[in-house]
Amino acid sequence: MALRNIVKVGDPILNKKSRPVEKFDDRLGVLIDDMIETMNDAGGVGLAAVQVGMLKRVVVIDVGDGVMELVNPEITLREGEQRESEGCLSVPGEYGVTVRPKKVQVKAQDRNGMWHVYTGEDLKARAFCHELDHLDGILFTSKVIGKLEKA
Repeated sequence: MALRNIVKVGDPILNKKSRPVEKFDDRLGVLIDDMIETMNDAGGVGLAAVQVGMLKRVVVIDVGDGVMELVNPEITLREGEQRESEGCLSVPGEYGVTVRPKKVQVKAQDRNGMWHVYTGEDLKARAFCHELDHLDGILFTSKVIGKLEKA
């Protein structure tokens, strides 16, 4: 495993749409392992592959109940609403309130290509939405209500 550089706001790759993963091989496993290590080292709860410069539909999330590896994820259910503060490893030192669903269900593959369904509420739901937005070239800053705040 290795730490990867986290791409920061201003880099045009963050505005690009990621491509679906078609090959489930050792290289994908290395990418996922590196993303987990990078996310943990940076103190984040989620990381999308685009944030380490890879335009692949891969996300890792850990809100304190274990790492979820999401390959080719898609949201299949959104319920309710929550307004909470969000930040991003690619936008260091800035936070803002966003409106996200309170509950989200995601269908995704794992590193071996097996399909799984995950459900999350509150922080986990926000993390799902935030990271999947990255895969479509969307930063949380475009969803902030009011102003961005400095940490």
